[in-house]
Amino acid sequence: MENAITYQVYGRYALFTDPITRIGGEKTSLFVPTYQALVGVTESIYWKPSIKWRIEKIRILNPIRTESKGIRPIKYGGGNDLSYATYLSDVSYIVKAHFEWNENRKDLAQDFIEHKHFFIAKRCIEKGGRRDIWLGTRECAAYVVPCDFDQEQGYYDNYGEMDFGMQFHSFSYPDENGEGILYARFWKPKMVNGVIEFCKPEECSITKKIHKMNKKTFTEGINFSGLKEPGLLHGDQGGNL
Repeated sequence: MENAITYQVYGRYALFTDPITRIGGEKTSLFVPTYQALVGVTESIYWKPSIKWRIEKIRILNPIRTESKGIRPIKYGGGNDLSYATYLSDVSYIVKAHFEWNENRKDLAQDFIEHKHFFIAKRCIEKGGRRDIWLGTRECAAYVVPCDFDQEQGYYDNYGEMDFGMQFHSFSYPDENGEGILYARFWKPKMVNGVIEFCKPEECSITKKIHKMNKKTFTEGINFSGLKEPGLLHGDQGGNL
């Protein structure tokens, strides 16, 4: 069984920011989603600490357009101030992802049940995800629906190659790298006929250490219930989300 899922995610706006562009509170979106943003979307659909989502590739369906908007974010010292954010508008993507076991979670080895996670994930896509979906930031609400990767026609299907330069790829958290350190990874995405194939996080050309961070602990019955959810091993027939 292939433990891969595909889904379409779409919304009116998206804001995939790079930390470099946040200086002064002004935000400008990257032209394409980051690997980390798509991991966040997929984890909002379904996630357990015993698995790690790997984003394989994405199709850009709509033309890349930007729209600037004036906003008044709340200041730390009180009040608010005017700033501008440049969003992507009218976005739609098809994403293919698969899950792998989180080998740094040996304490959750009993939850390494492939069929269970695969069928839950499929049902979660059909229901629109377990948690709210957004594209980059909280104000950019989005929706997910089941979709085959080549099902929809895309604006860039015959466009050829397009490079986007060096940009943020993803974070590496302590429970994934087992080192107690948060890393940021960077790469050079290339779109070919509307499709971007992501490299694995460990294959990124640049990795920067951010700071030390402790791994979160999960205790069954307190903040984890993944081992005793009823009806989850019966394929796509029945079972609850």
